[in-house]
Order: sequence, then C-alpha cells, then structure tokens
Amino acid sequence: MSGTMWRKNRFTPEAARPDGAGKTWIRLCFLFLLTACAACAAPVVEAPVSGDAKPGKTLYLVSHGWHAGIVVSRDDVPEDAWPILADFPDAKYLEIGWGDRDFYETPDPHAGIVLKAALLPSASVLHVVGFGDAVPRYFPRSEIIRIDLPAAGFHALIQGIGESFARDGSGKADYLGPGLYGDSRFYLSRERYHLFNTCNAWTARRLRRAGLPIRSLRSIRVEGLMSQARKLGRVISRDR
Repeated sequence: MSGTMWRKNRFTPEAARPDGAGKTWIRLCFLFLLTACAACAAPVVEAPVSGDAKPGKTLYLVSHGWHAGIVVSRDDVPEDAWPILADFPDAKYLEIGWGDRDFYETPDPHAGIVLKAALLPSASVLHVVGFGDAVPRYFPRSEIIRIDLPAAGFHALIQGIGESFARDGSGKADYLGPGLYGDSRFYLSRERYHLFNTCNAWTARRLRRAGLPIRSLRSIRVEGLMSQARKLGRVISRDR
C-alpha cells in the first residue's frame, strides 16, 4: 500500500481503517516514545460535571484509526465562538481534528516527521470538515460514539475548541489550505504540538473541559480515548 493511499485510508470517511505494514514501524516508534514519557506528565485534574438543567447538546466522537475527531451540529455553535463558521455556510455538521502541522499536512509522512512531532514542540493545525449527511452515513466505516452534554458542558467544549484557533488582528482564522477530504480546510492553531499534547490528548482535554471524566494520559492512543468515551455515551456505529 502506498503512503498516499495509506493517508487517504487514515482520514477519508469512505475508506476503512488502514493496516499498512509499511507504516507499522512508524506507529510503533511513535507510540513507544509517547508511552515511555507519559509517566512523567502531571496528574490530570478532571472538571466537575455540570448540573445545568437547560436543554443539552450532542457531540459525536469519530475514530479514524489513528486519531478521533469531534463532530457537532453547526447550528449549535454560536456565530462568534469559532472564526471559521462563515467558511461552511451550508454544512449541517462540523468535524474538528487537531494535530502536528507537518504530519497532518504531509501526504506521505516519513520517520523524521514522526520523530520531530514526538520529541520537539511544533506548530499545529485544526482540520475542519463541513458536511450535510447524517454522521454515521458520512463516516460509514468508523466507530462513532454519541455523547449528550448539558448546555453548560457543551458551551465549555465549544469555547475550548474556539480558543485553539490562531487569529489575526481582525479576529479572522489563519487559513492554510484545503483539507484532506470533502469540504474541509486547515487552519493554524495557536497551540504547540508536543509529547504531552498529542492529537488524542488534545481531544481528551476538550472533552474533560466539557465536564467528562476523560484522562489525557489514557488517551495517547485513539483506542484509549474511545474506550473511555464508550462509558460516557452510546456507540451508534462500529468500525469496519
């Protein structure tokens, strides 16, 4: 399997999760570095779950085999919360992913990029996808977990994601180019990617900010993140 095809399978909603033998050693190297250093990280402080009685909102956690994306209804995001809503005027849902800029944007990531991402703080990007289909239909071969949040928790989630976007003097997002599939775009993030702020750890922190007891140190691998989320929501689609 070519590197390009492997990357397509990693991220496109139409394709199955990859098992590319040519990339297995990169994954093992990356996971070893992360696991070896995870014990040195500071303890996670979990946010309390809100008792807000207002109507709640729904998020979907979608596994792509290497990382997970957060999907929310575009109408549930206040117009002033994210600086990219105008770029997706017709979308019903928005998926947000985050990660190392070089790795995310490189069609065929090599060992040097993986090691740099693991060992050195580096620039990061947000990958935003807009779509109109039902979430299970758009991601037919992914595991999808539906999680219902109280209004206050959902607001905290949206705010936490919004704070990650880099903005110019006028408050606009720093657009970097087209994304990986569908109607998608890359935007510069104001955060740094490093050993303790990986793509799945970033997602775990946003979920914890929403009041969910998700631990980032258990979310280095996507399976660790999804296994925690299964206890907090409902699996509506299994990976295939």
